[in-house]
Amino acid sequence: MTVRRSRWVPVAAAVVLLASALPAGAASGGNGGHVRDVRFATFNASLNRAAEGELLADLSTPDDPQAREVAEVIQRNRPDVLLVNEFDYVPGNAAADAFRDNYLEIGQRGARPIEYPYAYTAAVNTGVPTGFDLDRDGRVGGGNDAHGFGEFAGQYGMLVLSKYPIDTERIRTFRHFLWKDMPGALLPDDPATPEPADWYSPHALDVLRLSSKSHWDVPVRIGGRTVHFLTAHPTPPSFDGPEDRNGTRNHDEIRFWADYVTPGKGGYIYDDAGTRGGLRPGERFVIAGDYNADPYDGDSVDSAATQVLEAPRVHDPRPASLGAVVASREQGGANDAHQGDPRFDTADFSDGAPGNLRVDYVLPSRGLVVRGSSVFWPVPGSEQARLNDASDHHLVRVDVRLA
Repeated sequence: MTVRRSRWVPVAAAVVLLASALPAGAASGGNGGHVRDVRFATFNASLNRAAEGELLADLSTPDDPQAREVAEVIQRNRPDVLLVNEFDYVPGNAAADAFRDNYLEIGQRGARPIEYPYAYTAAVNTGVPTGFDLDRDGRVGGGNDAHGFGEFAGQYGMLVLSKYPIDTERIRTFRHFLWKDMPGALLPDDPATPEPADWYSPHALDVLRLSSKSHWDVPVRIGGRTVHFLTAHPTPPSFDGPEDRNGTRNHDEIRFWADYVTPGKGGYIYDDAGTRGGLRPGERFVIAGDYNADPYDGDSVDSAATQVLEAPRVHDPRPASLGAVVASREQGGANDAHQGDPRFDTADFSDGAPGNLRVDYVLPSRGLVVRGSSVFWPVPGSEQARLNDASDHHLVRVDVRLA
């Protein structure tokens, strides 16, 4: 049947929904309806810009080279539910609309157009001032003193695109959750003092949020069932000092989802509407995003990534690619000393340090049957290797079947 997309409709503050019919053949209604395999994916597309308004300007015409490459990557992988990291937030959702109109729904270099009738985006913490000198450089203001690093509010935001309806009434966001309210939080320590966990003053901790961007629980309705798409983009565990304020925060941002999906551990969590508790036992979910932590290599705090990889209800399909293996061998440098298997790398970082890492994840709950997984990293020298320049991250996808 023909998919018809409506315009953006405000549902609540910063919440959007595009209404349309289901994609042809995707699912039939009712709890007993048949559902084909569903592809979940994450892609840090690096669609961030240096100044507010630049992304919208770039996407308002169909000729931005990077956006065309990003769109082609998405078209060639054809995810059903996709998280795009580093997509600058624009109030009114004009940038997300322009990206679909001018790029995704236009075939790029022979790839088939792709339509996402449903989408969700919201404000994030990047560039939002705290009023405190968080980096202790003697000045208050700028990206390092914001709730999340950013030169303007919304830089490095997030966007969820879906072929299936998003249950906007049940979306939970955790943008305002305070870091200090996590029991046993790994707060950064000033190494020059004997007191523990004292890098930030009590007054700063009274306002400092955990999420450097946000954590979103986006329920997606698929054939009468709900899958919670749990999305985030924790801060890189670098660009700090011996206090390791970014490394410790990255650790706890990752821990947040591990606690949220583990029965008995999420009671302390509260969302932006004031509702407490984690995900209910038995709910299906997929954790997705650029988590800036490799389980073996890089600068993250030990066990940061394994907190979620080894959570009791999480299944790690270990998506892989041959392209990452070839890239690691050809680039050398830090890659030669890595402990992790390069097959699982998802990001192509500086060869000197930290090298290529596995930092992007799509992790389904154990109630979902994994049918396949991969990292889109074309082998260097192949025709599609040109798409490796779209971003320093690679799209990660996992196909699941709902029981």
